Amino acid sequence: MTDLKDRSCKRCAGADVPYTADEARSLMGQLDEGWTVARDGKALRRELRFPDFYHTMSFANALAHLANVEDHHPDLELGYNYCNVVFSTHDAGGLTEKDFICAAKTDALL
Repeated sequence: MTDLKDRSCKRCAGADVPYTADEARSLMGQLDEGWTVARDGKALRRELRFPDFYHTMSFANALAHLANVEDHHPDLELGYNYCNVVFSTHDAGGLTEKDFICAAKTDALL
């Protein structure tokens, strides 16, 4: 099986069917610690801390580039030394392979 971080969202484009709670839970083991599934099961979230604004913005810019390459964009909330990342496939109404691929790629940035 190919690691999530080595897959591409563009190759899994099409009719996205959201994962069941069990399917999502089984993929969580392939992500770094810190990711959580929202209570409604429709989003992946990770809260990150950085030493300063420069490191926060460097990470956010790298993630923006990654998201554009994958054509799957997270919601970001950021400030001086933090960045909260949320992935969800809004068109599908829940979590799909795209969210887990991008979460794994986000882990690789760190």
